[in-house]
Amino acid sequence: MPTTSPRVALLTLGCARNEVDSEELAGRLDAGRWQLTDDTDGADVVVVNTCGFVEQAKQESIDTLLAASESGAKVVAVGCLAQRYGKDLAESLPEADAVLSFDDYTDISQRLTSVLAGEVHAAHTPGDRRKLLPLSPTARPGSDVVVPGHGSAPAGDWRHAELPAGVAPASGPRVLRRRLDGGPVAPLKLASGCDRRCTFCAIPSFRGAFVSRPAIDVLTEAAWLAERNVRELVLVSENSTSYGKDLGDPRLLEQLLTRLATTPGVLRSRVSYLQPAEMRPSLIETIATTPGIAPYFDLSFQHASISVLRRMRRFGGTEAFLGLLASIRELAPAAGVRSNFIVGFPGETADDVAELERFLTDARLDAVGVFAYSDEDGTQAAEFDDKLPTDEISRRYDQISSLAEELTARRAQERIGEVVEVLVERSDEDEPVQGRAGHQAPEVDGATMLDQAPDLAPGAVVRGRVVDSYGVDLIARYETTVL
Repeated sequence: MPTTSPRVALLTLGCARNEVDSEELAGRLDAGRWQLTDDTDGADVVVVNTCGFVEQAKQESIDTLLAASESGAKVVAVGCLAQRYGKDLAESLPEADAVLSFDDYTDISQRLTSVLAGEVHAAHTPGDRRKLLPLSPTARPGSDVVVPGHGSAPAGDWRHAELPAGVAPASGPRVLRRRLDGGPVAPLKLASGCDRRCTFCAIPSFRGAFVSRPAIDVLTEAAWLAERNVRELVLVSENSTSYGKDLGDPRLLEQLLTRLATTPGVLRSRVSYLQPAEMRPSLIETIATTPGIAPYFDLSFQHASISVLRRMRRFGGTEAFLGLLASIRELAPAAGVRSNFIVGFPGETADDVAELERFLTDARLDAVGVFAYSDEDGTQAAEFDDKLPTDEISRRYDQISSLAEELTARRAQERIGEVVEVLVERSDEDEPVQGRAGHQAPEVDGATMLDQAPDLAPGAVVRGRVVDSYGVDLIARYETTVL
């Protein structure tokens, strides 16, 4: 063991939920006297927070672990791929010095210390993590099951709470998190896990049953992030519309959003991962009309054909979805809407694809993600008999992707003339000032370029009028600085 504090590099793959988990790990490691570094070549241990969502993400995680092993540091796999495959991953990837589960997160500092000392860590045997919690959601609060990203402040008045041993005092609220990205946008976890049983999705089996974070923990962390110059909070979970059902109030999300909207220094909070079947009028109204909440609806439609959706074990269809969009736009005509769709699902017919095309054409979505169906280990759909040929799935993927690209570009053109509030994220001398309007989520929904803007630092908030579009991106003429 080195005589100075050991150095650890954290590499995060996958979604924003993983980003929160990595920052919780960083907070625990910081409290354990580890030095965090961005340089894998200078690290004693490299921790790779893996993604296990689809085949491409799995391969990227494995490639990252292999590349990290070339640095000479000890390599540790955590995250969804590690949780999902456990000892199987450890046996097939000897380049990783340890494969840790979510249950190792609370003692991550000690785990890495033992790995650095050359001790062997026995990887866990994969299992269905949903079985660790009671079937009834209201019986889950108080469980000792580890839920990544749910690090909470000490009980009582967090501004005067006693800090854990070995943790230096800090101004503002104390949360179990350390920021790894100093930008003006940060994900904030609402909940973890999922109680739905979609036939194509394996996430609930390794992420576990649905668990909400207590509202005080979410609000405390929001204030902590605001004190670190975060201007936009992106609320993440596997299913945000279920927030509060295990805390005894299925409408708790509306109350939480109203309180988050008043967080000093935060321009807006946006909710991601909404289930169409669980949308309710009060939630639609809260998101669409509350100042400080982005009128933005990340709706997980997945398809529009009723027959395909039922085989996916999902609800809705073209008419129901269009009705939902109409109710949103009645309250907020300029609301942003994005969704993801799976094409080539087992049993999907040409008529089903035509129905999806009809929905997309009428829906006027701002952003669309298209996925080609592939079997996922442990899912019901993987056992279906009526699979489509790979080349036909690819053809349908190209067909729907091309249509989605055309339609979202058309939707962006419709926004010409709108006045938008833009959160500045990039300001380089040789490039236009770039940020995002309220209908654009980070990384996935395009950006807004500001024309004739003065020198602006990331985190500034300006108002501009949309004068042009390029694909899903907008060009807005600068009018005034708001913050």
